[in-house]
Amino acid sequence: MGKFQELRVWQKSKDLAVYIYQVTGKGQFAKDYSLKDQIRRAAVSIPSNIAEGDELDTNKQAVKFFYISKGSCAEVLTQAIIALEIGYLEKKDFLHIEQECQAISGMLTRLIQVRSK
Repeated sequence: MGKFQELRVWQKSKDLAVYIYQVTGKGQFAKDYSLKDQIRRAAVSIPSNIAEGDELDTNKQAVKFFYISKGSCAEVLTQAIIALEIGYLEKKDFLHIEQECQAISGMLTRLIQVRSK
């Protein structure tokens, strides 16, 4: 515990947040302040909650924050699906986000299992 920056799931989720900022800063997406803000906040929530959970004193406390991260991951994917369907995201950007969300969610599931023991 306490070395969240070394966790591969934190690294991947931080990279996803940076990617989300990049793709939402251009085109029609940049003009939709509500959706842009919502997906950005959800994306930042993923690594932030991993970091917060990892810094806590007990695994029980940490797991609670890892579950929040999983929820935020689902939010990002949902908002990306909507953004794709209304023409804000290109298919290649959506596929990257989808792939990363699925990978991060799976990694969080395994982390939760390990920390729950």
